[in-house]
Amino acid sequence: MPTRYTLVPMITEEQIRQRVDSLGRQISEDYSGKELLLICTLKGAVTFAADLARRITVPCEMGYIKAKSYDGSSTTGSVDISFEDFPDIRGRNVIIVEDIIDTGITLERLSRHFKAMSPESLKICAFLDKPSRRKADISADYVGCEIDDFFAVGYGLDYNEQFRSLPYIAELVL
Repeated sequence: MPTRYTLVPMITEEQIRQRVDSLGRQISEDYSGKELLLICTLKGAVTFAADLARRITVPCEMGYIKAKSYDGSSTTGSVDISFEDFPDIRGRNVIIVEDIIDTGITLERLSRHFKAMSPESLKICAFLDKPSRRKADISADYVGCEIDDFFAVGYGLDYNEQFRSLPYIAELVL
């Protein structure tokens, strides 16, 4: 952890709550009369996925995967994914819940993997989207907020495991 850094608040706790409420309503309407499987990417999306699941009014189950592509504030260019204890998604309505889409490499790989498992439907819900950094041809079906190219922390997002517990999103300036 650097000894000198600045946190610049970018998205408030109230703005997060409003966006998650809106996403929960939209997903509930889109899947009315159906059941959902939310696949949460660990660790960053846990806070968002938990908040989102509480706001979805259709029956939903949660599954988890571990995906890592960052070292410090930089993407490594590769994606390490663990699928241990993963639920069967064949014939199910699946939404991948992600904290942030940056380069899109992680989600592109996950999406390709999950499509091969024959779900009924597969969509992506990301709280943050950073389209200026996209390297893979992928986009989210549900987006909380689109942001500029800054290093975001808080609301589950971290820098070397720090700042995940902030109730808002901030730019980390090193």
